[in-house]
Amino acid sequence: MGKKSLVKSGLVLSLMTFASRIMGLVREMTKASFLGTTSSADAFGIAFMIPNLFRRLFAENSISVAFIPTFKGYIEDDNSKQNHETIQQFVSSTLTLFSFFSACVVVLGMIFTPLIIPFFYDKGVSQEILNETSFLTRLMFPYLFVISVAAFFQGILNGCNIFAPSGFTPVLFNAIVIAITYALTPVLQASFPNLDNEVVAARAMSFGVITGGCFQALFQWPFIRKTGWKTTVTGLKKAFTNPGTKKVVMLIVPTIIGMAAYQLNDLVSTAVAGKIGEGVVSSLQYSLRLQELILGIFAVSIGTVILPDLSALAKRKEWENFNSILIRSVKIIALITIPVTFYSLVCGKDLISLIYKTNKFDDNSVLQTLNVFVFHIAGLFFIALNRIISPAFYAQGNTKLPTLAGTLSFAFNILFVMIFAWPFKTVSIATPLSHIFSVSELTVKSCGIAFSLSLSSLMNTIFLFIFMKKMPSINAKLLAKNMIIYIVRMISFSVIAAVPVYFLRPYLLGAFSGHHRFISYGVPVLISALVFALIGILLLFVFKDENAQVIKDGTKKIFSKFKKSKNQVKEN
Repeated sequence: MGKKSLVKSGLVLSLMTFASRIMGLVREMTKASFLGTTSSADAFGIAFMIPNLFRRLFAENSISVAFIPTFKGYIEDDNSKQNHETIQQFVSSTLTLFSFFSACVVVLGMIFTPLIIPFFYDKGVSQEILNETSFLTRLMFPYLFVISVAAFFQGILNGCNIFAPSGFTPVLFNAIVIAITYALTPVLQASFPNLDNEVVAARAMSFGVITGGCFQALFQWPFIRKTGWKTTVTGLKKAFTNPGTKKVVMLIVPTIIGMAAYQLNDLVSTAVAGKIGEGVVSSLQYSLRLQELILGIFAVSIGTVILPDLSALAKRKEWENFNSILIRSVKIIALITIPVTFYSLVCGKDLISLIYKTNKFDDNSVLQTLNVFVFHIAGLFFIALNRIISPAFYAQGNTKLPTLAGTLSFAFNILFVMIFAWPFKTVSIATPLSHIFSVSELTVKSCGIAFSLSLSSLMNTIFLFIFMKKMPSINAKLLAKNMIIYIVRMISFSVIAAVPVYFLRPYLLGAFSGHHRFISYGVPVLISALVFALIGILLLFVFKDENAQVIKDGTKKIFSKFKKSKNQVKEN
């Protein structure tokens, strides 16, 4: 895929993902409005996190690192009618396996939920909270099955270089969750008057999750039919013995181990957060939602776009183009995430207040979320970078090295959590730090969880670069050189752009204070973001950055299309 093609495909998916992440924020705003940082918010967060963890582990990850490269390899090999039948058998067998295993996990998960939930709470928590969290978890566990099917459909479409439909499904999901929360909450309140409003709202959101997952799968099905591939299932024996599915399983097994290590970071963080105190789980998740907005728009989008092409280039052994795409992708990630990190550090409080602040999400909730957000955003670039570099390994059928990197980073995360945030009455750095900075021990520990995740992401990046030396097809030295130079440039540009925003911010907040939060915080955020972006873009052009021309060409294209459509309207 050429430079323009990469940017174009990435832009299409990024726009879709941007819309989905915006809707995801609206969903979190809805959650903040109904639940705040209460015990019900924590319960919903834990309940949703468990099936979501399995989704990332078995569904999305398996599709990206195992199914897509294998599927793409089949297509690249031969386009004959005979091979088409072979590929169709592979597709049907893989769908069968995914459906079978996800169904088994759902059933087992629902059975053992009461044994799992206490792991996320302190011993002193009430049985009522445990029961409600178990109820919500069981309610949302089937989400794993429907989203696994949706992820498989996405794999077929992405393998055919079709990204828009699967990019839109998260928008649909979030819209359905929001709509059902608002529509169903009053109905459940009338039906269960003895239950707290927060409990009822959490149940309504849970119903929304299930419904939204179903629509994610159904929406993609017509587009699958247009590709010519059938979404049929076959017998388990045929599924297990299919050569293609055997290859997928061989790729998945080590990857699941590595991904399990990565996902266990979230698991450990959530478990420790639940034991620290009320509201810590929800504040961490509110913060992560903001971080995932950037990750989803850019890192995931670019990673999704480049994987099929990296797989095809690896198949043809076109390593020069392979490395060129990889370097270009890393630079694009640095271009976005580093400036966003600096802007977020300056205007983080305003962003959180704009998005979440309500009667239930008060100033204390804002401060609690801001504290962890600062440490989450510090690791943004490394988390994004990992999602770009890993596909370079997956495209070559190498899942063992990223697996090892993920496992080692998980071990470091556990170590960091023990140092900064361990909830038990043992020797911890949290106590002296709370005295030094004159903040509560709860604040130090919640920040410690976020900081641990950022540090472990950095360690993951380091290990991936070390392991690149074992991959002669990847020019690790050239990649590292280009990356470091570009990082230094982006940090310099970001600091220059952040200084005027820092001094401008108080005046903007003062000028628009006293209005609804969308005005009092929204307008200052918009103006400061525009000032920051304009300074950054100006610096790109002044120093003749390679991406400045891409921005210029894209702007010209947009204006030309606008002018053309305007002329057509006049003619009509």
